[in-house]
Amino acid sequence: MTTKHDQILMYIETLPVGERISVRLIAKNLQVSEGTAYRAIKEAENIGLVSTIQRVGTIRIERKMKEHFEKLTYGEIVKIIEGDILGGIDGLDKVLNKFVIGAMKEDAMLRYITPGSLMIVGNRIGAQRLALENGAAVLITGGFDTTEEIVELANQAKLPVIRTTYDSFTVATLINRAMTDQLIKKDIMLVGDIFTNVEKTIYLNSEDTVADYRKLNDESRHSRFPIVNKKMRLIGIVTAKDVVGKPDNLSIERVMTKDPSYVKTHMSVASVGHLMIWDGLEVMPVVKDDLTLIGIISRQDVMKAMQLAQRQPQVGDTIADQIAEQLELTSENPDDWHSAIPAFKFKVTPQMTNSVGTISFGVLSELVASASQRTLLAYQKRNAVIEQMNLHYFKMIQLESELEIRPRVLEIGRRSSKLDIEVFIENTLVAKAIVICQLMERT
Repeated sequence: MTTKHDQILMYIETLPVGERISVRLIAKNLQVSEGTAYRAIKEAENIGLVSTIQRVGTIRIERKMKEHFEKLTYGEIVKIIEGDILGGIDGLDKVLNKFVIGAMKEDAMLRYITPGSLMIVGNRIGAQRLALENGAAVLITGGFDTTEEIVELANQAKLPVIRTTYDSFTVATLINRAMTDQLIKKDIMLVGDIFTNVEKTIYLNSEDTVADYRKLNDESRHSRFPIVNKKMRLIGIVTAKDVVGKPDNLSIERVMTKDPSYVKTHMSVASVGHLMIWDGLEVMPVVKDDLTLIGIISRQDVMKAMQLAQRQPQVGDTIADQIAEQLELTSENPDDWHSAIPAFKFKVTPQMTNSVGTISFGVLSELVASASQRTLLAYQKRNAVIEQMNLHYFKMIQLESELEIRPRVLEIGRRSSKLDIEVFIENTLVAKAIVICQLMERT
């Protein structure tokens, strides 16, 4: 049976892009309460059906489809290289493990062909047959065709034979980039990797009372619990301050905080940690798209996960990683009173420049961010998330310039800090930034 919540979401999907919606209008048109309409609109915003724009209101937008893939299959390869399928269509869902370029004699290439691999080759029928007979799919470059024998062999083995007009170097570059992107995405820790499942989660039902809260509090020594309805949908959260001075027989629904903050399994642990620190939350519910409670995540879980991730070797380098790797620690900052604050140097390489040969503003921003985070890690052994940056670029920073980056801590508190970052070339100030960071627990 479709719930009112789901009916509202389906109704919103039928609205034309650009149409304004409101809680009152939805409640009136679908004969639901304004509370139900409000929760559904917030959910529609989370999944990309609507967007709230300041001084305009909430409008229906075009939903963005998911662009990332969890596994790199042969079907994804077809999309990446804009190819067409000559045979073996039943094997498109198989996962690609590696690719091999068939630029050698057939007896020499046999050692490189393994099940789950992809042979990139031109119009060499013998190499195509060898790949299929040894469990590898075939990608034919240059727009060449193949024989009926190869197509039949691909159909029998359920291994795709794909054709593309690109050359071998181009398709190898495209596939390698896709595999690297996948590794980076897998290396980013998500809520789904660390949250506590609902079977191990302590929660209260909407019909429970304050007395039930106090009993659960005594048994578990926790003070913050999600509240769910009969269908296990999250409707609120209750904390110790909500029940102070309240009678035992009072319904928990009367004292709980409605429309609480929550997270979903696809969210990154870093973004959730940022939210928990900023709002001072120790525990957050984890829900499905329809707000069904599936578990909780604690601030302690987030901090442990982030510290563990920082100790792991990097699987794939992001642009930020490549910039940070070239940021070299020189010595303690001579202009700062505190001896623990470091200074850095950086050489502007061709990859870091824009079309006129000066440092890219994005690269300069990333340099300042990385220097700020490494400074706080050295200064107070604390990880940081950049909250705000005000960057001023005084003089052009040319290709091959040797930069010296001198951080200075202006303010530091329990939850945030402010830094002054100066960038010099041969003792001439060329850029300056004020950076505000959120601080996490000590490592």
